Amino acid sequence: METTGVCEIDVASRKIVGGSDSPLNLDSPCQEDVTEFGLGLCCTEEERGETPGREDSPSDLGEAELDPGGDAKTGEDKALGKEVVLLMQALNSLATPEEKLAALCKKYADLLEESRCMQKQLKALQKKQSQIVKEKVHLQGEHSKAILARSKLESLCRELQRHNKTLKEENAQRSREYEEQRKEAMLHFQMTLGDIEVQMEQHSSHNAKLRQENMELAEKLKKLIEQYELREEHIDKVFKHKELQQQLMDAKLQRITEMMKEVEEKQQRERDFLLKDATESRRKCELMKEQEAQLKQQLSLYMDKFEEFQTTLAKSNEVFTTFRQEMEKMTKKIKKLEKETTQWRTKWESNNQALLQMAEEKTLRDGHFKAMQGKLELLERLCRALQKERNDLNNRLSLLQQGDKGTAPPPDAQPRQPSVEEEEDEEEEEDSEDSAQGDGHETGGVHQAPRPPEMDPMPAASVTTTTALLTSIQSAETAAALQD
Repeated sequence: METTGVCEIDVASRKIVGGSDSPLNLDSPCQEDVTEFGLGLCCTEEERGETPGREDSPSDLGEAELDPGGDAKTGEDKALGKEVVLLMQALNSLATPEEKLAALCKKYADLLEESRCMQKQLKALQKKQSQIVKEKVHLQGEHSKAILARSKLESLCRELQRHNKTLKEENAQRSREYEEQRKEAMLHFQMTLGDIEVQMEQHSSHNAKLRQENMELAEKLKKLIEQYELREEHIDKVFKHKELQQQLMDAKLQRITEMMKEVEEKQQRERDFLLKDATESRRKCELMKEQEAQLKQQLSLYMDKFEEFQTTLAKSNEVFTTFRQEMEKMTKKIKKLEKETTQWRTKWESNNQALLQMAEEKTLRDGHFKAMQGKLELLERLCRALQKERNDLNNRLSLLQQGDKGTAPPPDAQPRQPSVEEEEDEEEEEDSEDSAQGDGHETGGVHQAPRPPEMDPMPAASVTTTTALLTSIQSAETAAALQD
């Protein structure tokens, strides 16, 4: 039952964004407070003009683009009605008000994180859109510049062709004039020759004069021919110069045509890129149209649901006003609890530090305790060895005393075996003496139990055992001191 309720709250709270990130209220509210809390939350979001749980969402953006006036508002109101119904169903499915409030706050935190992620994505997309618009404007400017350059190059080509045409016409006109002059000179020369022949035929008397004149005319003719040859050479040079100029102009024209081809290729590439961009934008436009149709269908559904919700909303206005007052009280309590949580957090941190210090002290004391326990075991061994040695010495002493007397003791005077109670009393006394001896060892000196004067000369074996035990005790004490 609890898991299904949490899932329903997950679905309902996907569409609700709360008002604060404060911690949960520790006071457990009643069922009516929780329901009023859900309704008041939706009311506050409606007063602000926002749809809970759908801040900056793509669907709201699409609705705002379709109808920035009343259609977006009606869609938000319908979504609000559906969200309130789902929230009430999810809250009613839970058992206790504490579970309802905890689940609601948990889902509110998740939705707040999702809304922040969506806002970040929206900002990134807006930046990308602005960059694309800038690139488009830049490409349009380059395209216009290329068109202007092309028009300038075309005008230059036309002027160059016109200039070449005028040069060709001038050259042709000059060549025609030269031909006419040459023909006139030939005609004049022929006429003069005819006149000379007529005169030679008519005036034979004047042959000498005419011969002289002919010689002069021959010289003049030679000069004229020389001038004519010089003029032809000059004209050839002029033609060669014009041909070189024509070749230079042809090379310039070829270079300009190559540049025009490059510009046309660049424009073709730009045209292809723009065509691809246009096809992609057309496809996106079709997708947006499909989304628009779907959003219109959703809008119609939301309008129907809003009409159903409007009837219930009129009844719950009074509940909203009462809940607003209770919500203000809850905010005050939450602030108070936040202060208490900060105080408890500081106390917890100080206690945690004290606990760490106590743990360190405990580890040190455990090591000291282990060392003391080892000392205690060694002292117990020494105590047992000394007790055994004392019993042996007492037996020997009794035997020596009997040997000095020279008479056998009566049965009552024989050394009897100590009873269990006497042995226990002796062991307790020996333990007390051993503890006193152990304290003496810790201070640096070893005190032995008092012995009778007859037993001062101890056997070698007992002396060696006691010395070995004492050396082992001293070594253990030094090791413990080093550890400390």
